[in-house]
Amino acid sequence: MLPRSLYGRAALILIVPVVSLQLVVSVVFIQRLYEGVTRQMTGNVGLEVAWLLERVNAAPDRDAAQRQVAGLVRALNLVVTIPADGPRADLRQFYDISGITVIRTLRASLPGIRGIDLRDTDELVMLIATRHGDMRVVLDRQRVSASNPHQLLVLMIFTGLLMTLIAFIFLRNQLRPIKRLAQAAEAFGKGQPAPFRPSGAIEVRAAGNAFLDMRGRIERQIEQRTMMLSGVSHDMRTPITRLKLHLSMAEDTAETREMRRDVNDMERMLDTFLDFARSEALDDPEDVNPAEILRQVAARSGDAVSLGAVAEGVRASLRPLAVERALQNLVNNALNYGTHCRIGLSETGRTLRFTVEDDGPGIPPERREAAMQAFSRLDVARNQDRGPGVGLGLAIASDIARGHGGLLRLGDSADLGGLKAELVLAR
Repeated sequence: MLPRSLYGRAALILIVPVVSLQLVVSVVFIQRLYEGVTRQMTGNVGLEVAWLLERVNAAPDRDAAQRQVAGLVRALNLVVTIPADGPRADLRQFYDISGITVIRTLRASLPGIRGIDLRDTDELVMLIATRHGDMRVVLDRQRVSASNPHQLLVLMIFTGLLMTLIAFIFLRNQLRPIKRLAQAAEAFGKGQPAPFRPSGAIEVRAAGNAFLDMRGRIERQIEQRTMMLSGVSHDMRTPITRLKLHLSMAEDTAETREMRRDVNDMERMLDTFLDFARSEALDDPEDVNPAEILRQVAARSGDAVSLGAVAEGVRASLRPLAVERALQNLVNNALNYGTHCRIGLSETGRTLRFTVEDDGPGIPPERREAAMQAFSRLDVARNQDRGPGVGLGLAIASDIARGHGGLLRLGDSADLGGLKAELVLAR
């Protein structure tokens, strides 16, 4: 039931106390002050009108009653007419809260009232039954209530809205550094380091500085890993090249052919290790058409790969070489253990989903997580003789997916019966 964003929750924390305070103040102020004061003032007016009504009813005839009224109304500051017409029901404005107390108090003091009109905020009009006909009484409204409570409510609500608006502006300024920090962290998770400078409150600045330190350490670690594996690959290529040269000059026998295969496997493993190290630093993000990357992979892989449903007209910021390598690894993985592979592309408002399906034996659900670990080869799920890799194909694809703010999912292909790999990337 609560808002999910920090801005919404902070706004709720701000609004609920303000609204609660206004409600409490309104109820207490209206009940304890306006109702009490209005009841007392109205009761005094009721006593005066009741005394006047008693004198009118005591007069022998209408003329005598009018003479009695003429001598008293000036002292009581009333306008009285006998006989007269007037309201036959209780009338007031819908926002006139004190009018409820006024009507209730006057009716308790004067049982003969036919109607009370409070629609005019400046005066009160009553029609009272007497033995000489209906008597119309008009008096100043301020004699029964100090002022209308709605004026206080309007002022309080207006002030509350104004202060809430100011607080919202201040709150947005305080949350902006947090949003920038979240955007920088999200961009870094996608392999797109964005410029970021800590700002805002002390705690937010501390979080921002901690993020910058963490980002620097991760970048240095990636760079050192890449340099280490690149150096190892470079240093190992020299003895491998010498071995290949010696084997090429040796007599062509079964033993030398087996040794050549071993040397070629060693060279391919070194290239694979280097690809794994460079998976997060392959190229820079570009605005590309993902469908074109998919078609290039399909064209390069031959007739064993077919295109499924492909979303057209989609643009996304991706590292094209990295995505192409991830798809190529998934396709090679599918063709190593199957005879046919189908690839496709779908999109939502926030993600891209590349699918690679094959007709191979698949991977059991309980071993799919382990299959995406580096240097992992599943000798039970797949035939090792047909899989010449070193267990880095799925790991490289998974790293590239995480570098784009996504993930690699493994499942079952409903159509081909083998493995279904989904490369999900954030747009």
